[in-house]
Amino acid sequence: QVQLVESGGGLVQAGGSLRLSCAASGRTFSNYRMGWFRQAPGKEREFVGAIIWRGGIITYSDSVKGRFTISRDNAKNTIYLQMNSLKPEDTAVYYCAGDGLGDGLNWKYWGQGTQVTVSS
Repeated sequence: QVQLVESGGGLVQAGGSLRLSCAASGRTFSNYRMGWFRQAPGKEREFVGAIIWRGGIITYSDSVKGRFTISRDNAKNTIYLQMNSLKPEDTAVYYCAGDGLGDGLNWKYWGQGTQVTVSS
């Protein structure tokens, strides 16, 4: 059974940094795209960024470009989301997703989410 488990969320002040992790188990995602999404209270889930495990092709949404960085550790079957210069509007539940295309929500696997709260 495939599992995606996020960790690393928490409370941080504006301007601070957090690093989220997503550990994948149950299959090897080496040939698939892994993504990060977020959902703020009262808003729809939105695309943050994604990485193709092999080749390292990475895409970001305009709202996080230049502040967030996605990376991967193939040996650990884990991807990361390094978030710098955090803003209160980055407050959301952050989800890891596996095996999907584009920036829509049609991804095969989802984690349970981790809360990120940025105080002003």
